[in-house]
Amino acid sequence: MKVATIVGARPQFIKAAAVSRAMADQPGMREILIHTGQHFDDNMSEVFFRDLEIRKPDHHLGVGGGTHGQNTGRMIEAVERVLIHEKPGWVLVYGDTDSTLAGTLAAVKLHIPVAHVEAGLRSFNQRMPEEINRVLTDHAASLLFAPTAAAVKNLAAEGIRGPRVQQVGDVMYDATLFFRDRARKPDQVGLEKEEPFLLCTIHRAENTDDPRRLAAIVRLINQVASRTRVILPLHPRTAQALRALATKPFSEDVTVTAPLGYLETAWLLGHCRMLITDSGGMQKEAYFHGKPCVTLREETEWVELVEIGANRVVPPLAENAFELAEKALSVKINGGLSLYGKGRASTLIASALLS
Repeated sequence: MKVATIVGARPQFIKAAAVSRAMADQPGMREILIHTGQHFDDNMSEVFFRDLEIRKPDHHLGVGGGTHGQNTGRMIEAVERVLIHEKPGWVLVYGDTDSTLAGTLAAVKLHIPVAHVEAGLRSFNQRMPEEINRVLTDHAASLLFAPTAAAVKNLAAEGIRGPRVQQVGDVMYDATLFFRDRARKPDQVGLEKEEPFLLCTIHRAENTDDPRRLAAIVRLINQVASRTRVILPLHPRTAQALRALATKPFSEDVTVTAPLGYLETAWLLGHCRMLITDSGGMQKEAYFHGKPCVTLREETEWVELVEIGANRVVPPLAENAFELAEKALSVKINGGLSLYGKGRASTLIASALLS
């Protein structure tokens, strides 16, 4: 059986590394890997293929750098050509990016069944492009792999239930377990031995494209860094937005680096005191590494982490944002709850597709 896997962004590369390995272990399965090009430079794409030992894509579509509408439209056209040529039995998509929605729409129009990994997540914020992508994908997919019980409940509330919904756990947990012993310290962080630090990542459009929110985040990072050094791998979108600020944004206590690969990020997560982020996937990665997380948004899809106290949602414009972030440092993480399965999600997904 032939499965066409569609990826385009950092979190999808991590998830695909785990699932592709599981599919390769299944006799009778053949994977066609399609890279849309959504993340296209070396630091955001190629380094992940090298670190995670993902084979070279069978098709690299080179679509990226435009608006949501431009990207999605061009991706649909390009993916459709590949699917007509390859004629897969399944199309496998991940998460909530423009690549996810484009792959889904191209497939269902050709009557090819779609399997959605990380189905059922909801922020209930319709202004997030990711929310629109994930909802539309879930309603079009034939097989929905939900990571958590909350995700299954969300799908049921929308009328999506029955054998097409399978709770399998989280494939990013699979990846963490597989690669944790290969993590490596990034050369460019310049940390002294045993020096305490916090890790920070900012990239969501709702934060980077709003000058008021971005300025508030910069102030918060500088405040936090005055107590404990902050390591900030800078996403290209964030770097571009920061150039519009009138002054040098960060203090000398903030170490700004280029985007880092998965293994380097894993090392920082393993050694930091806390993560400050607006990423969805990294909220979980912090938990996998036993570290508290502050999420700079108004809501999160990963509600179970908030419920157990591992993640604190802090709106960037909140007057007490610094105090909330400081309190999160004292949180102790209970990692024995099996919130995201037992590290077998990838195997369960491959088996379900084959059967």
